[in-house]
Amino acid sequence: MPGPRLPTIPTHDVASHNSEKSCYVTVGTNVYNVTSFLPNHPGGKDLILKYGGKDVSNIMGDELSHRHSEAAYRILNESLIGFVANEAIIEAVVEHDHPEDILPMLPNKAGMEAIKANGAIGEVDQSKPIFAATGLSGVEDLTKETDLTADFKTHKFLDLNRPLLVQVWNGGFSKEFYLEQVHRPRYYLKGDSAPLFGNFLEPLSKTAWYVIPIVWLPPVAYGSFLAYQGLPSFLQTAAYWLIGLALWTLVEYGLHRGLFHVDKCAFGSSTNTNSLLTSQRYLPDNRVGITAHFLLHGIHHYIPMDKYRLVMPPTLFVALATPFYKLAHTVFFYDWYAAIAVFCGGIFGYICYDLTHYFLHHKTLPSYYKPLKKYHLQHHYADYANGFGVTSRFWDKVFGTELAPPKAAKAA
Repeated sequence: MPGPRLPTIPTHDVASHNSEKSCYVTVGTNVYNVTSFLPNHPGGKDLILKYGGKDVSNIMGDELSHRHSEAAYRILNESLIGFVANEAIIEAVVEHDHPEDILPMLPNKAGMEAIKANGAIGEVDQSKPIFAATGLSGVEDLTKETDLTADFKTHKFLDLNRPLLVQVWNGGFSKEFYLEQVHRPRYYLKGDSAPLFGNFLEPLSKTAWYVIPIVWLPPVAYGSFLAYQGLPSFLQTAAYWLIGLALWTLVEYGLHRGLFHVDKCAFGSSTNTNSLLTSQRYLPDNRVGITAHFLLHGIHHYIPMDKYRLVMPPTLFVALATPFYKLAHTVFFYDWYAAIAVFCGGIFGYICYDLTHYFLHHKTLPSYYKPLKKYHLQHHYADYANGFGVTSRFWDKVFGTELAPPKAAKAA
């Protein structure tokens, strides 16, 4: 049986490990922690630090500048700590019918075929052996089920065989360790959602995507009809309704950035890779804050391909929507029907958001939607401190959090 599946590490996290204290390098999609090797490198530690946080494929293959022995490759393989989903891999995911075949890394057999068909097979290292430190001995291990118990023993975070909530509550994790681990995606391989509560509350934490339109479209239609009955004209009703829809796009961005990513919610540009390490002050460093973060959004980043914990459960949405209902009636106090039209337009925006979010993760989309899918996958697998827009990039552009193209950092 293969050992634990190593985590998929966001590319911005890799780039931030570029010092003598902590130094990572990548070769294709493989991430290596070479910190302990710095003092022993024959060419001196400064040569490695020059490429810290970057891809060293070219320099490793350049025999004229510095030939590397088999022993060097063995040391490198023993330092493997995880994987990155670079631009070529993200492109393969966007084109593939089943993203979960590829992400989180490593891809299964079908995923490898999709990567090969997309011309990116060279990004996944199949030629060099993976040694005992990684728990994987060859490419045939990539399609075997992860040993969840061993994964817990290796990373000392959460045991996916047991209810997750009580582990987060009782784990005693520091905020820094929790955020590092929760943003490194895992893939639960048993065909169902990982246990969260482990009791009668479990079904309340799972929501199929089609529940969203079934539950919320009828109230939206009824509320819109009421507004139309009370307002002077259809055009006025439509105008208020569209105002609500437009306002939802800002609410979507604000909730995702300011609540779901409270660990990164300092407004203004956050494109500096050091922001991943320095802007965590907004999340309380205690188990109440960490557990609330995990329930609201952390679990989605931890297991991003979970089909039943991707859209918002109706009970949670009611709790989040109630303040906005009150706000709509406060702002549009002069006309109850106008407030209802605005609120219904906003709820329709939410329905579109949740369905879009699900389809970006799990469905093959028309060509005009593929850039948006690629953009959202970057948020999960490259830079979770940016890219908060799900249905559009508009507010990311306004607030300076738009994701750059996911090009892997290459050594010069």
